[in-house]
Amino acid sequence: MEPAITRPTPLAVAGQRPSEPTVTYVFAVTRTPSSETLPPGAVGHEGGGPLRVLRVGALALVVQDVPAEDFGEAALTDRFNDPYQLERCARAHHRGVHAAAGLGPVVPLPLATLYLSDRNASEAVAARETAVHALLDRLEGRTEWAVKVHLAERDGDGPREDAPAAGAATEDPPAGGRAYLSRASARRRAHRVLREDALARAHEADLELRRHAVAATRHRLQNEQLTGRSAPQLLNAAYLLDDGQRAAFGEALERLRADERYRGLEIDESGPWIPYSFARLDEAPQGAEGTVDA
Repeated sequence: MEPAITRPTPLAVAGQRPSEPTVTYVFAVTRTPSSETLPPGAVGHEGGGPLRVLRVGALALVVQDVPAEDFGEAALTDRFNDPYQLERCARAHHRGVHAAAGLGPVVPLPLATLYLSDRNASEAVAARETAVHALLDRLEGRTEWAVKVHLAERDGDGPREDAPAAGAATEDPPAGGRAYLSRASARRRAHRVLREDALARAHEADLELRRHAVAATRHRLQNEQLTGRSAPQLLNAAYLLDDGQRAAFGEALERLRADERYRGLEIDESGPWIPYSFARLDEAPQGAEGTVDA
């Protein structure tokens, strides 16, 4: 899935010395490719050097030399507190990961993965070589697909909770009137029941889609500011698919959209993406909350 722009934890460049004007930024890990030529036009962070391949035994890192001053703890904190700068940083990181994906299966590393030198970066990856190879084996021939489910938007954004019920008098009721309060309470209950029913149906759709995936995970629901929609989001999920599963997954989506039980829901998918959601070295392939492996 496309990398979510979230607030990461800045990584301090510990032990920086004035004689070291740059640090090594690591985008991703892959197997040592037969050719170390990155895709034409591949770029990383502005102000840094060209992207390059750093060999670590049977593995390879896609890295960039970046100014230490711009990637120290204070500079990163300022950048991550600015939504515009954070977005630019996240997009630059994705460009580097995408370039690495041109060499083969990749394990994307977290935003702002920094080392004082190539040697430090190499030693850190070499220490986890077995885990990296296992994760690369798991991701080979697989991609990530995102599915988001929203309550269908109504004309005029639907009724307000404080709007009069159909057929009700339009004049304002007496302030504090019991009948008005009762109607308002009934409308709130109806909205709550509607949302709970929609969430239950979105959960059923997720379970059906998981049958066609190697693994799946749910992300935090996004608010209206992030989605750009007035209707609430009910599901924000990612699915890891074998390349051969794409057709079956697409057919499952079409069946859900055609099923009357899911009427009133909007089901949207996107992909294929680099499998960011399933490339975490700090998480086991099984047992993670919200993740199901086939």
